[in-house]
Parts: sequence; C-alpha cells; structure tokens
Amino acid sequence: MQQALPIEDNGLKETAHPLAGTSMSGSDIIVQVLAQEGTDVIFGYSGGAILPTYDAVFRFNAETNESMPLIVPANEQGACFMASGFARASGKVGVVMVTSGPGATNTVTPVRDCMADSIPIVVISGQVPTPSIGSDGFQEAPIANIMGAVAKHIFLVTDAEKLEATLRTAFEIARTGRPGPVVVDIPKDVQNWEGVFQGRGQLLIRGYRERIQEIAEKVLSDEDCKSFFDAFEQSERPMIYAGGGVIKANAYAEVRAFADEFKIPVVTTLMGIGACDTMQPRSLHMLGMHGTAYANYAVDDCDFLIALGARFDDRVAAVPANFAPQAKFIAHFDIDPSEIHKVKTVDWHYIGLLPQALNKLLDFGVKQRKFSKDYTPWHEHIAELKSTYAMNYDKESSQIQPYAVIEEINKITKGRAVISTGVGQHQMWAAQYFDFKLPRLWLTSGSMGTMGFGLPAAIGAQFAKPNLVVVDIDGDASIRMNLGELETVTTYKLPIKVVVLNNLGDGMIKQWQKLFFKGRLSASDKSLHKKDFIKAAEADGYEYAVRLEDKEQITKVVKEFMAFDGPAFLEVMIDPDAGVYPMVGPGMSYEQMITGDYIPTRNANEIDTQTEVDSSEMF
Repeated sequence: MQQALPIEDNGLKETAHPLAGTSMSGSDIIVQVLAQEGTDVIFGYSGGAILPTYDAVFRFNAETNESMPLIVPANEQGACFMASGFARASGKVGVVMVTSGPGATNTVTPVRDCMADSIPIVVISGQVPTPSIGSDGFQEAPIANIMGAVAKHIFLVTDAEKLEATLRTAFEIARTGRPGPVVVDIPKDVQNWEGVFQGRGQLLIRGYRERIQEIAEKVLSDEDCKSFFDAFEQSERPMIYAGGGVIKANAYAEVRAFADEFKIPVVTTLMGIGACDTMQPRSLHMLGMHGTAYANYAVDDCDFLIALGARFDDRVAAVPANFAPQAKFIAHFDIDPSEIHKVKTVDWHYIGLLPQALNKLLDFGVKQRKFSKDYTPWHEHIAELKSTYAMNYDKESSQIQPYAVIEEINKITKGRAVISTGVGQHQMWAAQYFDFKLPRLWLTSGSMGTMGFGLPAAIGAQFAKPNLVVVDIDGDASIRMNLGELETVTTYKLPIKVVVLNNLGDGMIKQWQKLFFKGRLSASDKSLHKKDFIKAAEADGYEYAVRLEDKEQITKVVKEFMAFDGPAFLEVMIDPDAGVYPMVGPGMSYEQMITGDYIPTRNANEIDTQTEVDSSEMF
C-alpha cells in the first residue's frame, strides 16, 4: 500500500492540459485523469461512498457526448471481469469504479484473477471519509489490507493533494513491466475536496521505475546471441513454447517472424493461444494437461526448447523433471526475473522486453551467423504426429457432442472471432477445437480458473472490439455464477452470441469424480435442478433464445444463431458423459497422457480408477 509519497514531474515535454490550473473537486480530477489516460469505457456499480465521482462521470459525459460511457453490470464482480475482458481484448488498461465495503470486496476475485493472468486494470473504489476509517462505519472494509494480498499494488489516498498523481501512477504501474491490477481506494472526503488540477505529474516511485527502466534498456549482447546459436546449431528438433507473456508483450509478430525464419514448430500455453496462427502447419496448438496429444508428444521429442513468456506452470509441467525430457538445452525469455529457474532450471535466459530480444536474435542469426539448417525430418515428424494423434471424438453417437458444436461455430468464425469462456470442460473444448488467426481473440481465466468469467468478459471484449463477432462459450454451471449479466448484454444491445453447453452439472468435477473417486458425484450432478435457461434469457430480453437437442439440427441452428442480428442465446443439451481428452492426470508426465477412446496413444496407458487421488495432488 502507498499512502503518501512526493510528487514528481515526469520530465516529458507534454502539451499543457487545457484545464491545468483549474480549481475542481477531487471527483472531477479523477474523471479528468481517466480521460487523460485514454479510458474508453468505465465498468462499475454505484453506491454512497463513490457517488461524488459517479456524478462527475455523468457531468463529464453530458459535456463530451458520452465519450467515456459508464457500463452498469448486475454486480461488481461482473464489472471487474468486464474490465478484464476489455483489457485482454484491447491491450489497454481496463477501468472499474465501485463503492466501498461490499462493492469493493466483490472485486477481490477478479482482481486476483487479473493478477494471476497479468491483466492490467485499475479499480477505483470509494471509501468512508478519512476521519471514519477504522471506525467500522457503514459499508467500511479494510480494502488496503484485503487487496494488498491479491493486487499488483494498492493505494489508499489520504492526502487529497496527491490524488491526481496517485491515479496517474496507478495506470503506470498497471500497464508497465509485468502487467497487473492496481486498486485505488479513495475516501469520500477526498472526492469532495476542492483543489487545483495540475494536468500532469506522478508519484515518486523511484525504485519501481528504475527496475522497469533497467529491463527496458536490457539488450542481448553479441555474446548472448552467440551462445544461443551455438546451442541452436546443435539441435535437430527445436521447439518454441509460447506463453501468455507473448500476448502481453505484443510480441506475436516477432515470434512469428522468428519461427518462420528458422522453421521452428510452435506450441502455446492456454494463455498463449493466438501467439501463433493455429491454422499454420508448424503450429501444434496448446500443450499441457488438456493440450493436444501431438503437442505434448512433440514437446517430449524436442531437443531444444525456447520458452517465450511462459512460466512452466503446473498445468504444463506438472512433473518438472520429466518436462521436455530430451531437451539438451532450454532457453527462457521473460520480463519477470522471479520466473527464471523458479520451476525448471534452464541453460540460457534473458530478462527483458521480448520484441527487442527476438529482433536482435533474428538479425544476428541471419546477418552475422548466417544460420541456416534443414529441419525437414523434424517437420515430417511433426506432420506425422498431427495426423496420427489428431483431435477426435465419437462422431457416431446419437447424442450431441460438444466438440461438433464448436467445430460448426469455428467453420463460421474462421479463427477471427473473439472467443470468451467460463471455466470447466467447455473451456478446454473451446481451447482445443477453435482456431485463432491473431492474438487477443481468446479470453479465458487461466491461472485462477474462475467460473463465471465468460459472460462478463465477453461484454468487456465487445466494447474493446465492437466490429468483431464475440462468442461466449459457457457451461451450465459456470454461467450460473454471473447469469445476471445476460441483462447487461441486452440493456446495451450488444450482439454477443452466448452458447451454454449444458451437461447438467459441473462437468470437469464429474469427470474427475468418475475417474478418480469411483463415480461418487458429490455435489456436482445438477440433473434435478430446475433452471430453465431459455426462459431466463427471454426474461432478460433475448429475442433469439433457442434450445438445441437434436443432433441433426446442429448445422442449421448454429448458422441461424450466428447470423442473428443482435444478442443471441443458444443452449445445447450435450452428452452428459462427454469428456475432455487428452488428459494428463495429476502427478503424471506427457508419456502417461490419457487420450480417451477416439485419439490414439503411443503408450498403453490406462486410467487407474481404483486409487483415489491423494489430497496433495493438484486438481
């Protein structure tokens, strides 16, 4: 938490703000800084402690023809996930504005979600007046204490003179380095305070800025490049392992250029989907617990692994010692020094900005090293893996298979739609079966795995990319978490397509219970629940709300659904026993991957359903 620091001028020769020197309230200063920071939209829910600022937003929009619209959700968690969806889809900082107490505490989960996935948002929360802090006043909560554990940074503004500088600094911290959420807790008396708007200035956070500057100025030396290519030259089976850091760094063009120049196959993490065009021959899509079988086998077979903005997390390297077991050399690029050697010891690493590093390596390899190597045998092996261990499912089943529904939507979107998901089986099916031509089209809660993410994130994404089709692929259990946001979609007339793959329960939980808990469906079977999603959607204003139950109608209904002009809701009654495969079970390596009945395996693995999962294993 930061309460009071000196203010510094950033030294830039900026054009003077036209309102600089004007006396205004703290709430008006907040709004002016938001506008100055390029805020396109605010997501939030009002309340007593934030009313002055909400009034300032109203007046600002009345004067500027709604240049910074305020989007009101069903609850504050929805608002925060909308800001997260906006940030993920646009690359800009998402903005949330909520009241004190429960308003602020309702954002804790999405703030942690943003921290876990490195998403830049700024949460502005109202607080009780400064003299009342600590008195357990009405709707007071110790936000600085609560958020300090889950946010990148938290500010409690007790000195009104520093309000303006604090807000600018919050945006700076959120977007720089490894991005993340910043919370600014502003007491009501600070919002009502009258002072002079400066139009510039930040807090003096010298240590942070020095670290960021050091990273920004870090360049690969020729010696660094030489040692990299010395190892690269010895490889016969190189592989790029691209994570979410590639997306955050806006480095996808450099990654693709590097991979294309040296003909290197690419796998991505769940968060790195879109870093490589999934329709490209050398793309192996996603690796990991539910990655494609061919991606996981390729990682097992590679001898030179290049990790770009990836952190060897437990969903990818559950058994670090057995991850990429044949790799004689691992190179790791990241902006966060804490990630280096944290999980997997590497042979070469670089801490800095990814685009610059890849450009330097590319230039060195082409011009100085004149590196050229024929990887045809490796490419042929990759093609064979993709053909032999392709994704597959029961296409003869009389029941609707979720994979078929996603494939049908994918034929229409062609890798160019924004796909948002909740969390569960549907999330993994979407990751496996959708194509993505570009980054920032895939929005999902990765590290936190937060159910209820999909619908509000889709709303935020639609504001970020109004000209693209936005599809929320959700599950009947996950969408329940934030079902109230259906009304937000119709209220703002957003043409979002919502798909609920209904398997009558918590599908992923049921899958694990069937595999590892002898089929005891403890609290996960919702087949007797009474929710009628179609009536719920119609009650919230959906003119198109259809339930699909006939397999023969998939193509027809999906085409109608996607073509509908406006918000559309489609519930699909899928095979309740449809599973997510491949699957790397808890504590297993890729060699022990379970591929199910319809995807071949090169190892005779059987699911041990008799041994209960140890309580220390990851879900």
